[in-house]
Amino acid sequence: MRLDAVVHYAHKFNNAFWNGAKMVFGDGDGAAFIGFTKALDVIGHELTHGVTEFTCNLDYHFQSGALNESMSDVFGSLVKQYALQQTAASADWLIGSGILGPAVNGVALRSMKAPGTAFVGDDQPANMAGYFETPDTDLGDWGGVHRNSGIPNHAFYLVATSLGGNAWDDAGQIWYDTLLALNANSNFQDCANLSFSLAGIHFGSGSQQQKAVGEAWAQVGVMPAGRMAPAGVNGKAGSTNGSLKEALQHAALELQKVAGIL
Repeated sequence: MRLDAVVHYAHKFNNAFWNGAKMVFGDGDGAAFIGFTKALDVIGHELTHGVTEFTCNLDYHFQSGALNESMSDVFGSLVKQYALQQTAASADWLIGSGILGPAVNGVALRSMKAPGTAFVGDDQPANMAGYFETPDTDLGDWGGVHRNSGIPNHAFYLVATSLGGNAWDDAGQIWYDTLLALNANSNFQDCANLSFSLAGIHFGSGSQQQKAVGEAWAQVGVMPAGRMAPAGVNGKAGSTNGSLKEALQHAALELQKVAGIL
């Protein structure tokens, strides 16, 4: 479909969102935020909401909603890393760096490397010990979808940095395959089980990639079921879900235009 984006939305609008058909970006009020298109990962984040809606369509409440937010952070970060040709080690793993205004004491909206440290008052947990469900209302952030997304965010960061190199290669491909395999009501356990299983299918049972996925989820407090790859699947098999690198090439070029980088 067309990749449409509305910029300079409303007046001093302090947000960006996906409305089911297009991306929408405010300019900020100059105090809390100074413009949401200044961050390429924020643009990628909103576009990924569209990808999620047209694939697994994760329900926007509680853990499925937190996965929805996390997938947007993961692929928003990968778009930025790909555009800047950053490795997992050299990336800052911040979401929304450069868009906070002078009224906010912080560096970004979220940190995948260290959830809960992006700004003063950041309450994102890095593991299940800090998991907390808020009321399932708009004011309650639909059960804490933005807060609790820090847990799967951190799991992805751990996988990517453990494997090294470019995060969009092995770690990103596993998460892309997982996104397409989730369903609307999937929770953190489902995501851990699927990503562990798919890593084994794509790269081989017991592979470095599968071990990294299992260790990352365990570190954030979600133990994946120890599923084995199907018989006859060994080594680095071709993905049945398309190439993440091709998707990132397209997204990085298109989203840079929105951001005014090109």
